[in-house]
Amino acid sequence: MTDSATAGDGGKGRDLTRTIARRATALSFADLPTDVVDVVGQCLKDWFAVTIAGTHEEPVQILADELPATADDAGQTLVGRGSRAGLLDAALINGAASHALDFDDVNLAMNGHPTVPVAAAVLALAELTGASGREVIAAFAAGYETECRIGRLVGDAHYRAGFHATATLGSFGAAAACARLLGLDAEATATALGIAGTQAAGLKSMFGSMCKPLHAGRAAANGLLAARLAARGFTSRTDVLECAQGFAATHGNACRPKAALADPTGGFHLRHNLFKYHAACYLTHSTIDALQGLRRDAGIAPDDVEAVTVQVDAGHLEVCAIAQPRTGLETKFSLQHAAAFALCGDDTARLDTYSDGNAARADLVRLGGKVDIEPSDRPGTWARVEVTLHDGRRLRAAADVGVPAVDLAAQGARIDAKFTALVQPHLGPTGATELSAAIDDLAQAPDIRTMLALSAAGRA
Repeated sequence: MTDSATAGDGGKGRDLTRTIARRATALSFADLPTDVVDVVGQCLKDWFAVTIAGTHEEPVQILADELPATADDAGQTLVGRGSRAGLLDAALINGAASHALDFDDVNLAMNGHPTVPVAAAVLALAELTGASGREVIAAFAAGYETECRIGRLVGDAHYRAGFHATATLGSFGAAAACARLLGLDAEATATALGIAGTQAAGLKSMFGSMCKPLHAGRAAANGLLAARLAARGFTSRTDVLECAQGFAATHGNACRPKAALADPTGGFHLRHNLFKYHAACYLTHSTIDALQGLRRDAGIAPDDVEAVTVQVDAGHLEVCAIAQPRTGLETKFSLQHAAAFALCGDDTARLDTYSDGNAARADLVRLGGKVDIEPSDRPGTWARVEVTLHDGRRLRAAADVGVPAVDLAAQGARIDAKFTALVQPHLGPTGATELSAAIDDLAQAPDIRTMLALSAAGRA
């Protein structure tokens, strides 16, 4: 495609921020094909599930205790809790809760988790403004597409430099979504992106600690604040992405405007959303799938295993290669422990699988010690595994969870099952059913306040 904002500039991306802002501003509900609206609904249902289940995790509890609550008739809903908080604090706490379990969705265009910062910001703002369900869907889509375009702009260099893209790119996504919901024009939206960009932060070195979910919460709050400030005339550069010492130059030193402006296959990055069905870092999922398949098809028992080799993209070792995890949280970022879970038959979709007790469980530690991780120069989310048995047999398998689903109905059924498993213990069967139905009917909702009220705690 050719864009007047970049034509004739040699592909250097002059006016890139304004161009991306203009696209976010122009996106309306009527522009979204039915299947894309369906994916938005799936993203939000998945978000409510992981947020409700994650809201009583320790880092979220600390944040909720630290940040002041509001009266019952003021502030915004804290999802899964029986309390409310101020606008920005609600976005922060809900954003952190939605990422606390590391069970939320992924998009490879941004090398991160697209829904958590955008949903936490736009839902808090929509509750305040009384926006309709269709307005929320359009705003969410605008924010999602924006963060993925900026992800394509900076490419893998950003992630490999050590930045947590959910935190950095998510700040832009939240800002674009909230600017769209507020009805800002393209210039004000570009300003909001500038305000978001100067706040964008988050380090991969914090993976395995409470700071990782804090990143998602801060991205939601920062993006929401950016849009609100821009609406009030707060100033910023409107070329934050492409300017000297701007975001692309300082956050990985890569700037690919053509990639940012190119339409993805199918026209929407939302069509490439990937959902998690194991409650751990996404880069462990292909390994888990491959080894679960071998265990099932070959009838492997843990005591049969002499050695295991897992071959993955070398970049995985910067994220999820904690060889000897000491806590349940660290097991989410351990390919070795993931392999042991899979071969021992532990249910990797259950939240309590990733416990401190299982980090120290003797059979898992022993089996994890037999796992050798081999880095490959081939990029991607794939994994190849080889299991050597004591009888001399060598069994091999491969998997790649980076391929989007083509059957949205089947994907929806899996998300419904995940939603029920995560939400029902907190809201009860009736509460979970009511909330699920409200999310399914979002496009017809005059506002989202009823949906958020259904997500509150104390209904079981």
